[in-house]
Amino acid sequence: MSAIDSRPAQPVEKLKFSEKLGYGMGDAASNFFFQAFNVFLLIYYTDVFGLAPAAVGTMFLVTKLVDAFSDPAMGLVADRTNTRWGKFRPYLLTMAVPYGLLGYAMFLGPDLSPTWKLVYAYVTYSLMMLAYTAINIPYSALMGVISPSSDERVKVSAYRFVCAFGAGWLVVTFVGPLQRLLGGGDEAEGYRLTMMLFAVFSAALFWWTFAATKERVQAVPVEPNVKAELGALVRNLPWIALFVSGIFALMQTAVRNGGLLYYFKYYVGDNGAALFSMFGMTFDKASVFMSLGTIAMVIGVTLTRPLTQRFEKQHLMIALTAASAVINGLFFFIPTDQYWLMVAVNCFATLISGPLPPLVFAMNADCADYGEWKSGRRTTALIYSGGGFAAKLGLAVGAGLAGYILALFGFIANQPQTETALLGIRLMFTAFPAVLSLIAAAAILFYRLDNALVSRIESELAQRRLSAD
Repeated sequence: MSAIDSRPAQPVEKLKFSEKLGYGMGDAASNFFFQAFNVFLLIYYTDVFGLAPAAVGTMFLVTKLVDAFSDPAMGLVADRTNTRWGKFRPYLLTMAVPYGLLGYAMFLGPDLSPTWKLVYAYVTYSLMMLAYTAINIPYSALMGVISPSSDERVKVSAYRFVCAFGAGWLVVTFVGPLQRLLGGGDEAEGYRLTMMLFAVFSAALFWWTFAATKERVQAVPVEPNVKAELGALVRNLPWIALFVSGIFALMQTAVRNGGLLYYFKYYVGDNGAALFSMFGMTFDKASVFMSLGTIAMVIGVTLTRPLTQRFEKQHLMIALTAASAVINGLFFFIPTDQYWLMVAVNCFATLISGPLPPLVFAMNADCADYGEWKSGRRTTALIYSGGGFAAKLGLAVGAGLAGYILALFGFIANQPQTETALLGIRLMFTAFPAVLSLIAAAAILFYRLDNALVSRIESELAQRRLSAD
């Protein structure tokens, strides 16, 4: 290969701060509900809405059957979309309001019989996951076409997750205090009003992302062929590694987050009692624990760029995932009266894991480049739809496991727990997530895109696009 072939064929446009921030606001919009579901949905269903934990676990698993078809279908549809606004941005405009309304509907908590409550949960949860698919897969795919530069995409990914975890911080810090303030002692009413606020914010932020961003990468045109596109996807071995790792990484997230409020409510003994008060809101131990942990994670996100300048993405993923797994596993041995030690250990673990989400999404964009380089077909949205399905499958299986763990160890909502039930809650928050994280780290061993190959791919794709013009 000649020296000129190793460099981009044309200067890469540096993205402005306003566009990187605008893109990040889309994940803030997602996380107003995504993080609320991760942390609060299971305990809302069992302790507020009155559903059995095993029934909720089954619901989380069964509803993923729809995603097995809807996620890749949305990826194929988005890749074929062509409008004056681009392929992916139009969905941010049109799906923002349905997304917000359905997220709110999940927490309406109507007064129904136990059977119809479960039916209501199935229907609203399923519809919300479809809306999430319809807006989040195009949003994620947008990062793959916002710039042809892997380096620029790493920067965008860092902005994305600073905004995502910023919204996540608002959720974990204020959902508990807000639902107590707005509900006036009525938990169901408190959740309804809090989620109404989140619905409005989510729609507005998705519209901000639509207005602030552009699509710059135009693939070399090829005849659409679903079979060929799916075939290219399953032959994309770096993406397969990310897909498998993503399932187990999100399983651990769901199991640990699902156990967090049970851990504090039933094991630590923190049942909403005020650690301190501010602006008429009471902040309990769980809220402060999650709030400080999320701040540490945001700091970790900001380290993504300097870390990727020194280390290969693959090596970072493995090392950081394994380290956070070990630290979270050690959490099992912390006594209940050592609250601030719990906070410190959690902050260290979340600081270490902070770079992982932006790394994953930047690596998915590299996989889209790799797939186009190998097959001649760019399936950006299909790549991200697969990643989105892995995330939702992992979260659903993890949340399902959390529900089954509670049932297996004899958990009974709003009652003093047996020693066996408390052991199950402790394992759900510590050891089980650690094992799942180690499996996720092992899967990344099969991701074989190093920096040198990524640079070569960028250069050759740029040459192809110039030749096609």
